[in-house]
Amino acid sequence: MKEYLTLTKPRVVLLLVFTAVIGMCMASGDSFNWLSILLSSIGVGLTASCGAVINHIYDKEFDNQMQRTERRPVATGAISEANALRFSLFLGLLGISILAIFINTLTAFLTFISLVGYALIYTMFLKYNTPQNIVIGGASGATPPLLGWVAITNEISINAIILFLIIFVWTPPHFWALAIAKKEEYRKVNIPMLPITHGVPFTKLSIIFYTFILWFVCLLPVVTGLSGSLYFFCSNFLCLAFLLLVINLLVKTTTENALLLFVYSITFLSGIFLALLIDKLVLTI
Repeated sequence: MKEYLTLTKPRVVLLLVFTAVIGMCMASGDSFNWLSILLSSIGVGLTASCGAVINHIYDKEFDNQMQRTERRPVATGAISEANALRFSLFLGLLGISILAIFINTLTAFLTFISLVGYALIYTMFLKYNTPQNIVIGGASGATPPLLGWVAITNEISINAIILFLIIFVWTPPHFWALAIAKKEEYRKVNIPMLPITHGVPFTKLSIIFYTFILWFVCLLPVVTGLSGSLYFFCSNFLCLAFLLLVINLLVKTTTENALLLFVYSITFLSGIFLALLIDKLVLTI
């Protein structure tokens, strides 16, 4: 059971489901439909887990060569590719079915498209063929809050797109920080991450460029009226800390500083979406 749970990348999926739940809460009115939120969370979580398992299967040979991934169950042989594939199909079918039957077909359709984008387009093509893999492939990982919004409203609005954009713009600096720290491991398995194809200095400039765009995008909920002053101050504080860590990496490019930025970026994303929720609760009260 532990090995099968590992296949689903539970920490990543929990973060995705968390942002989806925030999307649902932001789309809700003065009261929350907890049953819809629960069923939507399960559907999105299962489908995201399906994509994670497919990623394990396809990356088996590469995972064996990287210290960060060499203990993954399919890579070690603890779970066979055939059993992992059956497990992924079960998760995907169950997740999409829950969304289609109990939520709405638009959410189910968009979740399926997101799964195809991550499991097929990103994992099997973009990841190994272009240094822009994270930028383009990041669209799939950015959909959960949009899916959450659509699960409640059955429509795509400007605010749903803004929630999507926050994660979409956050993804490149998040992963490029890791790519700088693990550059030699990516080089070993011929994955064309930006630090390898364009060099670390260019990657650092790209990170700071995206950081400023991220700061701008994080303020859009205030512009559209989705959030108020509490979120405004929290998002500015989180973005400032992000920028300072990026500058720290620019000044002193070490593995430790790159990993520090990578780890903080996870906290940053959680903080941004938590600030959105708290601000909404304060406004509702």
